[in-house]
Amino acid sequence: MTTSPELDHQITPAGLRHIPEFDGVHDVWPRGARLDAVREGAKQYRERFLKQGQVKAIKSFDIVEAPYPSRFAFQGYNLSVNPFITIINRMFVIQFEGFDGKLKTLVWEPTVPEGSAESPFYHKLQSLGRKLKVEKYFTKNVNDPDHILPRLGLRNEDVDYISFDHLHVQDMRMILGSKNVIEGETTPREPLFPNAKLLVHRKELGTFESMHPMQWAWYVDEGMDGVPDERLEIFEGDVELGVGISLLWTPGHTDGNHSLCVNTPDGVWISSENGMAPDSWQPELSKMPGVKASANFYQREVVLNGNTLEDSLDQYDSMVKEKTMASRSPRDSRWLQVIPSSECSSFKRQWPVIPTFSHGGLDYGTITIPER
Repeated sequence: MTTSPELDHQITPAGLRHIPEFDGVHDVWPRGARLDAVREGAKQYRERFLKQGQVKAIKSFDIVEAPYPSRFAFQGYNLSVNPFITIINRMFVIQFEGFDGKLKTLVWEPTVPEGSAESPFYHKLQSLGRKLKVEKYFTKNVNDPDHILPRLGLRNEDVDYISFDHLHVQDMRMILGSKNVIEGETTPREPLFPNAKLLVHRKELGTFESMHPMQWAWYVDEGMDGVPDERLEIFEGDVELGVGISLLWTPGHTDGNHSLCVNTPDGVWISSENGMAPDSWQPELSKMPGVKASANFYQREVVLNGNTLEDSLDQYDSMVKEKTMASRSPRDSRWLQVIPSSECSSFKRQWPVIPTFSHGGLDYGTITIPER
């Protein structure tokens, strides 16, 4: 691990380290200059990040297949026959060396489909599915997030951190536990990962305090109700968690959106839901009808996942930040290693909205059982 006294003094009591290369870039004005500042910050940080070392291991698992409006997925650029596509939610198990020298385990995106179904958007969608008697085609649970770690030789108690790129459709009571009883249940929920803290951006947490109408449909009502404060590790801006792993603040899709950044034997990977397929970050390579042509017409280098568009300019800048950080794929060097946390599937039934390229899952290193 490469480090320096200047950075070591910035380590928080929770073991996180501030990333100075991005200081102020999201505040630059005017907006064209802000994009340039974001891109330059990413170039500078990428150079330092690559020298620090790699994560110990990272494994990905599909959790749930769910419907998603095709007009949202690629900002309306794509031509579509079917109004819905299927997106696949992924969970990552990542082990890395913390700045204290100890092995850490992060679970990224442990979505509980039962909770997601209670978000206003998906609740209405399921109601429509029941009415049309096609509900069985809407959602397919692939893995339970709390059953995955035992398959890797770990216990759920071994997890140090959990995190999501943002908290759309997440009922955190079902993951972190709650002091209060969820409506329709009889006892308070116990946490899935008893010793884990939620790494959450302060602005994302703030959304639950005062919801804007443009945000409401995608957040679970009372989704943070009764979650113990001690289960939260709140951060601001961009932070490093340890060797080879960072959380980059990527606002726009939501105010507190952040992206996973990991260094592996194949270079840097980025994961977020800012886009729905590799086409989203590189529309110039897309064979999906309408995507390349529309991006070229508007002279845009990324295509947004556009379900909320809380701030489309910020989201655009954030996707440029992501693609600037990412390495090129050894499978096909044309494509950057940006893997969506919720990815448009390649199912033929949603033709012609089929990704041009898919990275598949991630599988690096060997999961280690920590000292107990």
